[in-house]
Amino acid sequence: MIEVFKTNVEKTNDANNIISVLLEHFPNSRINFDLHDCDKILRVEGRDFSTDRVIILLKENGFHCSILE
Repeated sequence: MIEVFKTNVEKTNDANNIISVLLEHFPNSRINFDLHDCDKILRVEGRDFSTDRVIILLKENGFHCSILE
């Protein structure tokens, strides 16, 4: 499954930190950001991740995150 999220992550360092946090919770997933996109896209691809948990983890780290419609 692939899910695409809209975020407010702007800095590469922040994106890398978030990827590390997410990989701790979803180690078999592929996770990346497209910070050049106006929606600061976060893509998560894998079998065993929860979209709700992704949103919560970003919020716990001070960032907005929602499923891109």
